[in-house]
Amino acid sequence: MANKTDTEVVIGGKVYTLSGYESEDYLQRVASYINNKMLEFSGLDAFRRQSNDKQNVLMQLNIADDYFKAKSQIDMLEEDLGAREKEIYDLKHELVTNQIKLDSASTQMKKMKAELDDAHKKIMRMEASSKSKV
Repeated sequence: MANKTDTEVVIGGKVYTLSGYESEDYLQRVASYINNKMLEFSGLDAFRRQSNDKQNVLMQLNIADDYFKAKSQIDMLEEDLGAREKEIYDLKHELVTNQIKLDSASTQMKKMKAELDDAHKKIMRMEASSKSKV
């Protein structure tokens, strides 16, 4: 099991100690994400006119919206990946099937070529035999 990490981060100008099993870098990125959201919203006059409670709820809703959009995108990408993996599997199966057919055709062609060579030899013997009789 990973070691627990404690790190100090600054969110909204206040220092917080975060603890978790993620890396310090990850915890700093989470804090940075929150700070960027706060900065984004603080630039909106309509947001600044709201009470602190309403501002917090709006921030939470926006972060949840980001999460669900990202999750939806991941789900779509996983579906796409699954479809591509199935397509690759089908193509590999088709390739193997075609390789087997090719090998079979190649074997049959070699056999027919040998039969043709034998037939040519037989014809040549027959022609030689008929010339010697004439």
